[in-house]
Amino acid sequence: MSSSVLLMSMSADGYIAGPDDRPGNPGGDDFMRLHEWYLDADGEVGRPDGEPGEIWDELNATGAILVGRRTAEQVDYYGGDHHGVPIFVLSRDPSPVDYENVHVVGDIETAMAQAKAAAGDKDVLVHGAVTAQLALAAGLLDELQLSQVPVLFGSGLRLFDVLPERVELEIVRVIDTPRATHIRYRVRR
Repeated sequence: MSSSVLLMSMSADGYIAGPDDRPGNPGGDDFMRLHEWYLDADGEVGRPDGEPGEIWDELNATGAILVGRRTAEQVDYYGGDHHGVPIFVLSRDPSPVDYENVHVVGDIETAMAQAKAAAGDKDVLVHGAVTAQLALAAGLLDELQLSQVPVLFGSGLRLFDVLPERVELEIVRVIDTPRATHIRYRVRR
């Protein structure tokens, strides 16, 4: 059975985007600092060496993506292709997008159900702060894979700014590296 897994990199003070996060500056100022853990020696995006490579492999083994509209717009809907799987965009705006593999859905319950059906026995990759918060509030987020980067941003967009209640987590795995501490949590129900 498929699980829904939030995958995010964040600063030690909880920011997933820097200041001035907007469509012309996706992720805000110095955003790539949060993602250096998966850059190679030439600064190119790719599978990192060692244990963090497991996280990269898991990301690319998911069967569907569930992402919020704001995040999707900032990355141009991944160009309609995120490792060849269907992309479900959570949005109150029902306007279709120009990519065949991208599906706009109006509520978190329907979006997650459609993403899990499309994923089959593979996991659903969840992206976006608001989408993660809504999925947690609805009891639909199963796991969190957080890569905490040793930097303090001080401002920007926090991952968990608003939660309706306390959420208990269970640590499943910890991978500690000089570039980031990768912690996988299971949501306790």
